[in-house]
Amino acid sequence: MTSVDEQGRTEPAFDGDEAATLLGFLDFHRETLAWKCAGLDAAGLRATHPPATMTLGGLLKHLAYVEDHWFSHVLSGRDRTAPFDAIDWAATPDWDWESAAHDTPEQLRELWAAAVGRSRAAVAEALAAGDLAQRARRPLRDGSTPTLRWILVHMVEEYCRHNGHADLLRESIDGRTGE
Repeated sequence: MTSVDEQGRTEPAFDGDEAATLLGFLDFHRETLAWKCAGLDAAGLRATHPPATMTLGGLLKHLAYVEDHWFSHVLSGRDRTAPFDAIDWAATPDWDWESAAHDTPEQLRELWAAAVGRSRAAVAEALAAGDLAQRARRPLRDGSTPTLRWILVHMVEEYCRHNGHADLLRESIDGRTGE
């Protein structure tokens, strides 16, 4: 049975197998980020909570990049997608965070949603071909190749950490709180 909370987030099933549980928590945390960014205009997505310079728009763009990196690039072995393929990451390591200020709310939300859609497709493709123990197709810089299980757990961790930031940012913008 699927349960949806008061913010419209789908609760992970209590009785899912390992893959369903990991994907359930990842989607729950993706939905949490969407909730924290919902209804904000450009000024809201560019607002900071000093002394930090992080913004909700920057979070959307950063997590779009992280989705693309781990699922499309590392897991599936594909080339980076636009706009991430044209960035000199060594010269501009914070490009995703900094460039978000130049994007509209629609562009940021669409970039993130498209990356999440590609990630879901990549995971479905991987699970159709194997299990959570399968190795990524592209090795990391150190030559190691994480498993799909590791990538999913890492992505849950990535969203959890950044959703904590999103909580603080959203509260500083308009006082909205919750999880």
